[in-house]
Amino acid sequence: MSDQQVDKGKRTWIIATGCAGAVGGVATAVPFVSTFAPSERAKAAGAAVEVDVGGLAPGEKLTVEWRGKPVWIVRRTPEQLKALPGNDPELADPKSDRKAFPMPEYAKNEWRSIKPEYLVVVGICSHLGCSPSDKFQSGPQPSLPDNWHGGFLCPCHGSTFDMAGRVFKNKPAPDNLEVPPHMYLSDTKLLIGEDKKA
Repeated sequence: MSDQQVDKGKRTWIIATGCAGAVGGVATAVPFVSTFAPSERAKAAGAAVEVDVGGLAPGEKLTVEWRGKPVWIVRRTPEQLKALPGNDPELADPKSDRKAFPMPEYAKNEWRSIKPEYLVVVGICSHLGCSPSDKFQSGPQPSLPDNWHGGFLCPCHGSTFDMAGRVFKNKPAPDNLEVPPHMYLSDTKLLIGEDKKA
């Protein structure tokens, strides 16, 4: 056997071994790389949520889940809307100027929503993540001021929020309740999680 035949045999063996190694490497990498893609469950968890608010009467609240968080939709009464400006001197951030949460342009108003009668906020206190309780009735109540106009009370540490989700001064919660991106698809259909038409 000549030296050329030996070299040719070695080259063939090296190429065959290299190809087998490459195929094995690809076979191992494909399942690993596929784990980087989000699962269908994860995609669904971040998807926008469509809600029909047509059956919501004034003074009622509806809770839906978006991205694992409770989102409250409250249909405010005319009396609740009228009381909102009177709360301003007692609020920590009446104009929602703080940048704790990105504030959509359409929520930079006294009612913090697109349509005055509907409040859409994430129902999680900005202090330690508890879920505040509804305290829509106005007037004196336990743990609330005598001039209460309705809103929310966090049972964990006593933070209070008005009917626009704005936090009162000198409370543990540092910021107002978050307004999620949302838009109306019709007069009664609300889409939470998106605010731009495709």
